[in-house]
Amino acid sequence: MSGKPVIGVTTSARSGWRIFPLIALSIWLAGGRGRWFRVGHPAPLDEVDGLIVGGGDDISAELYGGQITMDARIDPERDALERNLISQARASGQPILGICRGAQMINVALGGSLHQDAFARYDDARRLWTILPRKKIEIVAGTRLAIIAGTEPAMVNALHSQSVDRVGSDLRVTARDTSGIVQAIESTDDQFIMGVQWHPEHLFYARRQRALFRALAVAARTYREGSTHTADAYIEQEIMQES
Repeated sequence: MSGKPVIGVTTSARSGWRIFPLIALSIWLAGGRGRWFRVGHPAPLDEVDGLIVGGGDDISAELYGGQITMDARIDPERDALERNLISQARASGQPILGICRGAQMINVALGGSLHQDAFARYDDARRLWTILPRKKIEIVAGTRLAIIAGTEPAMVNALHSQSVDRVGSDLRVTARDTSGIVQAIESTDDQFIMGVQWHPEHLFYARRQRALFRALAVAARTYREGSTHTADAYIEQEIMQES
């Protein structure tokens, strides 16, 4: 099968009109094509090769046994759509990348929980709200994220209030910021499932951030071609070629 791998992208109903084009640009730069998935429109996962769960909106605490706070901005229909898509992609072996809320939804869909206010949980955490790379994170060596982005400390942006608490099944933490807040998670098996707490679509000018989308595109292409080999070897090879 020829052509670029197609990646389904979920977004907020409120901000999707401006966020989807940014994510689609990053997918295109990585050698793929984006397809917009949203509430009220068809989201046929069998017509795409991978999935990005985008940012925006809080996740209802009901999904992980927590209490809903009055200031939570939730979208139950979006929660249901994304949880279902993640479940389907997990079952079919399709690669998944979660961005901010998307990382949190991956964690919840796989049985984990969230801190509804991460900055109340981590006393020394500095509350930032910026698309600029002003937050320092440490990446865990020996992880898929380390293969993609290296182990040197990275500067990322921050547009979140919630964060991962209890890690879901078959997931591991791959990055934290200097206050201890979880900044990235990934699957512990061969399937490409990764979530980052920051917004790499706003950092498309940075090679390490583009590499995240490139890795997803490689994994999606590998999935579409029905390769019996893990995508990691191909990802490492292609990332090294671009470095």
